[in-house]
Amino acid sequence: MAARFAFYDLDGTLVSSNVVSQYVWYLRRLPARGLAVRRALQLLAGLPLYAAIDLYSRRAFNIWFYRLYRGMRRDWLIAEAQGLFEKVLRPAIYPGARELVRRDRDEGYRTVLVTGSPEFALAPLARHFGFDHVIANVLEFRDGVATGAILPPVVAGREKVALIRQLCGQYNVDSAESKAYSDSLSDLPMLEAVGRPAAVNVGARLRRIAQARGWPVVDLRARKS
Repeated sequence: MAARFAFYDLDGTLVSSNVVSQYVWYLRRLPARGLAVRRALQLLAGLPLYAAIDLYSRRAFNIWFYRLYRGMRRDWLIAEAQGLFEKVLRPAIYPGARELVRRDRDEGYRTVLVTGSPEFALAPLARHFGFDHVIANVLEFRDGVATGAILPPVVAGREKVALIRQLCGQYNVDSAESKAYSDSLSDLPMLEAVGRPAAVNVGARLRRIAQARGWPVVDLRARKS
């Protein structure tokens, strides 16, 4: 059988946490207390704006939000990723998430995490799930220090579709034979880009779309791993 992919969103799909909770973990651990205080104040002051931007565009939200990482060192961010996984991400994994990924792998799918989270935070989680590939946002660093910019492309919305197609092309995989999972309307293009989409942990709007199109609706929040 030819290779097939299964693509998974992270926040709200496999875990109940999000990029804000990831950032807060780093902020609380930041050794440069002056920088930590400044960034905490920026976060608190900016929360209403970030929420409004996220409603307008997930891509724009990522660009604005990741500016808060400016001044943080890449080696420190990577070193703290295991603690982030143990204290924030692992407790937030939905009960049915690992079983879903395991089942797809057993059925012959190569598993791919597609997330707007920063790549430096994800290695422990990727090992835990056994993902074959990770597509995530990559921040710009100069002399090992974050500039606050994201290297293009920004992993959000239709950019996810382009990255999925790129990976499928690289491995000569037919996207019509692949799966995708997400909880978010912002990922509707990603779900539409494959032949076997599924709506996960959905709200009313995505549920209506999924039901109208005959897509499976999956709830990972109540299942046992």
